[in-house]
Amino acid sequence: MSTDTRASVHPSKRILVAAWAVPVMVIGKFGLLSGIPIAVVLVASLRKGRSKALRWWSGALTLAYATPLTMWLAGPSQAPSLSKYMDFTTTAALAAAGIATAIAHQVVRRRSTGK
Repeated sequence: MSTDTRASVHPSKRILVAAWAVPVMVIGKFGLLSGIPIAVVLVASLRKGRSKALRWWSGALTLAYATPLTMWLAGPSQAPSLSKYMDFTTTAALAAAGIATAIAHQVVRRRSTGK
C-alpha cells in the first residue's frame, strides 16, 4: 500500500473520537445530541475515506439513528426527548451500532498505520 493510499484511508483522531462518542452519548441519554458525532463520522467516511467498509458501517450507524429519530418526530409520541422515546432495546441497538462503527474505524486505522 502506498503512502498516498494509507493517508486517504487512515481515519483521523477526530473521527475516532466522534465514533466512540456516539455510544457514550446514547447510553448517557443524550440521544438527540448524538446526531452530531454521527454526522461527523458519516461525512468524513464519505469525503475522505476510500474504504467501502467504513462507508457501510457509517451508513448503518446513520440508519440506526435515523429510524428512531424519524419515528419520534413523525409519530404521535408525547416523549419530550429522543432518549426518553427510545426503549432499552432501541438504545442498546443504537449503542451497539456505534460501538461496531467505532471498532471498524479503529481497525482500519491500525491496519493503515501498520501498528
